[in-house]
Amino acid sequence: KEFALRQNYPNPFNPQTTISYDILDRSQVSIVLYNALGQKVKELVSAAQDRGRYTVVLNASGLSSGVYFYRIVATGGKQNFVWSKKMTLLK
Repeated sequence: KEFALRQNYPNPFNPQTTISYDILDRSQVSIVLYNALGQKVKELVSAAQDRGRYTVVLNASGLSSGVYFYRIVATGGKQNFVWSKKMTLLK
């Protein structure tokens, strides 16, 4: 019924976590992982997606412990959606 970005689970995590999100209507979706300095670390999703619930699994085995942020941008549908959340990687 609405766009949503859910908190990753588990959080804190090591080395794998799952991110779930809902898309309201067909949109171009991008989910990007950033470090605490705001630098792009990894692109998790970059695709046109239909309405529905999606999950993406992040394997952070190559990343350092710390706080990261993930951001979704969904454009091109009836509404645009941008949201960010914080996650913690503990090794």
